[in-house]
Amino acid sequence: MSSFAFSGLNLALATPFDDAGRVDFPRLEANIERYLDAGIRGFVLSSGTGMHVYMSPEEAQAVIARGAKVINGRARVIAQTSALMAEDVVARTRRAADAGADGVMVLPPFFEGPTDDDGIVDFYAEVAGAGLPVIGYNVPHAVGVEITPALFQRLAQIPGFASVKDSSGDLAAQAALIRTGLPVMNGADPLVPYALLAGASGLIWGGANFAPRTCLAVVKAAGEGRWADARRIWADLEPVMSLIWEGNYVQTVYAAAALTGYAAGTPRKPLRALAADRIAALHAALGPLREIEAAL
Repeated sequence: MSSFAFSGLNLALATPFDDAGRVDFPRLEANIERYLDAGIRGFVLSSGTGMHVYMSPEEAQAVIARGAKVINGRARVIAQTSALMAEDVVARTRRAADAGADGVMVLPPFFEGPTDDDGIVDFYAEVAGAGLPVIGYNVPHAVGVEITPALFQRLAQIPGFASVKDSSGDLAAQAALIRTGLPVMNGADPLVPYALLAGASGLIWGGANFAPRTCLAVVKAAGEGRWADARRIWADLEPVMSLIWEGNYVQTVYAAAALTGYAAGTPRKPLRALAADRIAALHAALGPLREIEAAL
């Protein structure tokens, strides 16, 4: 994975909010420092887990700028710059570049956007012209656009198009993307070790917010070909990574992070704090992970 610019674990950082629902910048800075201390060397700022769609463009830019300033070259920075209009994506991408981002993650056009391959290629070509490496985002159940292997091969011909993050949750579909020989990033938490075995070049991982050291350990073991160790470590992660994928993803990640000492407050409206029955299920799924994480 070392030859790929965004290899290894890239943490899709949960954006902290205070009790009034405002971005909590002091906590953002403190959490970044804690994750750096844990060994995280890649961050995705204003990610889906970080509630990109529920922040104004100005707030998202402030999170990216403040985060990049705190990181200050100690880790790579990927900024999500998705928006409905291509012109807005380009503008956001240029501002991310000015802030020091190393790359951007961008959803394909959504909400009545083009679904044909030519339209998708034109869109990403325009975004790539803004000057930062672009990571496409394959999440067809959310945006109605699927990045197929054939489309991926066309996108890879765009100068500056770096990779696709696959959050489809379909391992067979992701393996088909990997078989193109192009770098694919896994974005589905329950598939991490299987995606690495299939040849994924990197990870964008929201669940790592609440167990960064354990997540890094499984990635390190896999990267070194120690698959028995990777499977053993994954056994402690798997129950909760499966749980968060079942629904209420963002709320569950925020709640789990609070339980393991990486609190980011409460998700912003319209999302609500996790319901009591889900909290109980989360406690059960975490099992010994809190103690394991603290001991690493």
